[in-house]
Amino acid sequence: MEYRRLGKSGLQLSVLSFGSWVSFSKQINDKIADQLMGIAYDNGINFFDNAEVYASGESEKMMGRILTKKKWDRTSYSVSSKAFFGWRGKENKPNQTGLSRKHLTEACNEALLRLQVDYLDLFFCHRPDKNTPIVETVFTMNTLIQQGKILYWGTSEWSGVEIMEAHRVANEYKLIGPTMEQSQYNLFERNKVENEFSMIYKTVGMGITIWSPLASGLLTGKYNEGIPKNSRFALAGMDWLSSKFMVEDKIKKVKKLGDLATKLNVSLAALSIAWCIKNPNVTSAILGATKKQQLLDNLKALEVLPLLTDDVIEKIEKIMQTKPVFPEY
Repeated sequence: MEYRRLGKSGLQLSVLSFGSWVSFSKQINDKIADQLMGIAYDNGINFFDNAEVYASGESEKMMGRILTKKKWDRTSYSVSSKAFFGWRGKENKPNQTGLSRKHLTEACNEALLRLQVDYLDLFFCHRPDKNTPIVETVFTMNTLIQQGKILYWGTSEWSGVEIMEAHRVANEYKLIGPTMEQSQYNLFERNKVENEFSMIYKTVGMGITIWSPLASGLLTGKYNEGIPKNSRFALAGMDWLSSKFMVEDKIKKVKKLGDLATKLNVSLAALSIAWCIKNPNVTSAILGATKKQQLLDNLKALEVLPLLTDDVIEKIEKIMQTKPVFPEY
């Protein structure tokens, strides 16, 4: 396993991590989750990602039960939560969502209980909150760090402007600013990580933990001939996701990329994940497997990484045609 520093912090995360979005409590039970987390940990993964909204809090409860059962040395792994959406769904009342001092504080306390840990290594603002002043959010996160409830705080799917405003506020009031961002990043979704954030890496520095490196499974090739039963796109309430990716042009590109993977004698999934972590600004790519063999195959991305020569990267770019257009300075 390779480990990378989280931005300018001293924290080192495994370049591949394990997350629970959609899968925990919805697709898999405790027994399978226990097996998968064990495989991940035994292969050097030291970061496990979660959020209050995942399965309405049940995802964190499941991960908490497994962490308690495993009895791993708490210093050997990092665990995260994210707050914004709340976990009560349609039952959410005012102050049970967003990034106010009240919700962030209560969401942190609830996550600690569900995950059965004394502190969160990483705590993300799951989306920007247009109704809460950034200064209130920054002050709250700084307080949670001082209280020892979280070690690092960050953002998720914030714009570059919003991230820099958080740093400006932190600098003005001598507070701890965001250390990391969690964005979607894959061969179809590239602009934010490669373009919008390009100057932030060079100025304040920022770690990136990326989600959906396989475009919710599209980049495995399993949707090439339609949507299989029990797949993510077949789940109730995931129509918004399948409609985004089940596009003829994207399927054609995935098939061509699959041909390249075959020539390289690697899986399409491992190739796609390796491409993500080829970017030196990516701290960790979050895997979301539901089966043992799936996870083991995804872990092979580390073996594929050395195969991504300039020539191979050029072939990938020619197939995908998704490289962002960089601004001219």
